[in-house]
Amino acid sequence: MTTATTGDRATLRLAMAQMCASNTHARNIEIVTGLAAEAHAAGAELLALPEASGMVNKDVASARLSVTDEARDPFIAACRELAAKYGLWIHTGSTPLAGADGGRFSNTSHLIDGSGAIVARYDKIHLFDVDLPGEVSRRESDRYAPGGEAVLAETPWGPFGMSVCYDVRFPHLYRDYAHAGAKVLFIPSAFAMSTGEAHWPTLLRARAIENGAYVVAAAQCGHHDDGRETWGQSMIVDPWGTVVEDMGKRIGLAVVDLDLSKVEAVRRSIPSLANERDYTFQPAAMRRGRQTA
Repeated sequence: MTTATTGDRATLRLAMAQMCASNTHARNIEIVTGLAAEAHAAGAELLALPEASGMVNKDVASARLSVTDEARDPFIAACRELAAKYGLWIHTGSTPLAGADGGRFSNTSHLIDGSGAIVARYDKIHLFDVDLPGEVSRRESDRYAPGGEAVLAETPWGPFGMSVCYDVRFPHLYRDYAHAGAKVLFIPSAFAMSTGEAHWPTLLRARAIENGAYVVAAAQCGHHDDGRETWGQSMIVDPWGTVVEDMGKRIGLAVVDLDLSKVEAVRRSIPSLANERDYTFQPAAMRRGRQTA
């Protein structure tokens, strides 16, 4: 992983999108084309998109007719063209890609620079396999294969940590990013309604506070063509834990200037990264065993 340098740009004008993505590439390309033009007009340097911005389609059979590999994916190609057209960095959130073995998809996020080049790729590591009270069991792993590599992307503003949605519940991933110097943590999402209401803002603020980093969490929102509903509430949280943007249920774009010097300032004032100590852990069952031996 790459650590921060003193030559990093101190400010970033970031455009965060809240979408209600469709089950076709074509419709989502149309949406993102408008968002990129709007971001450019607002002077944004980076556009952050939600999870599944390329396609929201829970029907595996019909999705398989459209999902392809990175080289042929029309959504990724469109994002690269838009980035080059506007000189705009684009974080794609994620889009489904065909797996290498032709079986399960990957839930893949890309960071594209202002020339249209892909500078980082990340496959969602933690998959949403849950049993929510009163709801049908959800098994993201039935359709998607998990990734196995954390990815820290180098940018003109310093290192940015990449993750997707359910990853937010695994704080060690973000701790590793923070130790490597990450200033911004991407958490694009398509959060469920019940968990969004109960956990979403708290989890985002916790990841920002405990790591002294910006959290950028672009989200899906509303009723989608495939029948699902997502929570929304796209948020940007600063390193102190202050919510600097909360889009609620609004579809569209929010443009925020990030003062990246706050990262170092917060990490100096509360140096929890430096204050970490190694420790041993002895479960109670082991202690009882030794006492009775």
